[in-house]
Amino acid sequence: VQLVESGGGLVQAGGSLRLSCAASGRSFSAYAMGWFRQAPGKEREFVAAISWSGDSTYYADSVTGRFTISRGDARNTVYLQMSSLKPEDTAVYYCAAGRPWSATYYRTAPSYDYWGQGTQVTVSS
Repeated sequence: VQLVESGGGLVQAGGSLRLSCAASGRSFSAYAMGWFRQAPGKEREFVAAISWSGDSTYYADSVTGRFTISRGDARNTVYLQMSSLKPEDTAVYYCAAGRPWSATYYRTAPSYDYWGQGTQVTVSS
């Protein structure tokens, strides 16, 4: 079972990036998918999540209106479109898959069973 993130890099403030996460080793079509991030010296924090069907999405207040999460047609791929990036968005971004019990649990890391290795996003001012 593997989740592999891609699409990270260096971008200027105000720019955009699109992160991708590809799942392999099993089907994740029945799993919720989420993105978390961790900046140096800080705890891992929730960014966005999407239900297994793609019908429900959840966002951290800090990224609402700037980031969009979506799933691929086969539901084994998840994307994070990031726009209007800010220096405070700089972090390692992690993809995760899990089965949260309710809307509240989509935002908590323990709800996710599988994690990728992360991709670095750096936003320069």
